[in-house]
Amino acid sequence: MRSSLECVPCLVRQTMESVRHTIGDENKKQKLLRRFLRKLSKMDFNQPPPVAAQKVHRALRRASGIDDPYREAKDRFTAMALDILPSIEERIAAEADPFGAAVRLAIAGNVIDLGVNGDLTEEDALAAIRTALDELVEGDTSEFEECARSARNILYLADNAGELVFDRPLIRALPAGRVTVAVRGAPVINDAVAADALAAGIPEIARLIDNGSDAPGTILSDCGNAFKKAFRNADLVIAKGQGNYETLCDEEGPLFFLFRVKCLTVARHCGLAIGTHALLRGGLRPNSAHAGQTSNPA
Repeated sequence: MRSSLECVPCLVRQTMESVRHTIGDENKKQKLLRRFLRKLSKMDFNQPPPVAAQKVHRALRRASGIDDPYREAKDRFTAMALDILPSIEERIAAEADPFGAAVRLAIAGNVIDLGVNGDLTEEDALAAIRTALDELVEGDTSEFEECARSARNILYLADNAGELVFDRPLIRALPAGRVTVAVRGAPVINDAVAADALAAGIPEIARLIDNGSDAPGTILSDCGNAFKKAFRNADLVIAKGQGNYETLCDEEGPLFFLFRVKCLTVARHCGLAIGTHALLRGGLRPNSAHAGQTSNPA
């Protein structure tokens, strides 16, 4: 998926929030913002937005000397998610369709995205999560479940820290012993890395790897060889989050995307309204196959 001029305001806002979040000295903030805005002015609009974001955040880590600028926020959201997960799991177990409920929770967890909303609070996230089981999902959860049940080798591409805790019920619902969860290879925004997966308890329920990249998405050419092999060998790839959709929607393969539509460019590409909780199968032509689907309440 290519960038567009509509992505520029989002990237500028994200850059400003990241500098504000990371740098304390006002003069240094201004110098960094000028440098990053010059970089954005030269961005290649033939590349997905996460490519530009990767470059900005890589430069920000170097300039700040902080390896994981969002570490404190990631820990807070993970702790919040772990605190409420048991009560949500009880609700899922009581549902007529526990698998569909787990899908809805996993997608609702995608609200924990500090790249889209740098001022998101735990209260905001909790409000979204608590209504998750009542949200409609745009997509066919029955088809997704059928594909998952028959898959022998499932690769689950994680997105954000905190959100990863809410992926656990869905990961548990997948065939035991067949799931590998992949996180980012290095910190970028609040995307999950190995430390976040450990805190979320992922190694207790699935094999854990990282993709070798610091992009807020999955840019296959930038990923490590071990991840590329896992991606090629998977007969089902579950890609969480809008960044993974932006970078993988044009890839061939057995892909399902689970995310919340958060910007106009992605909304137009997939044919769904902003705010939609989406479960989309890869390989379909955007703006045709998805447009006009009826919501499946799972």
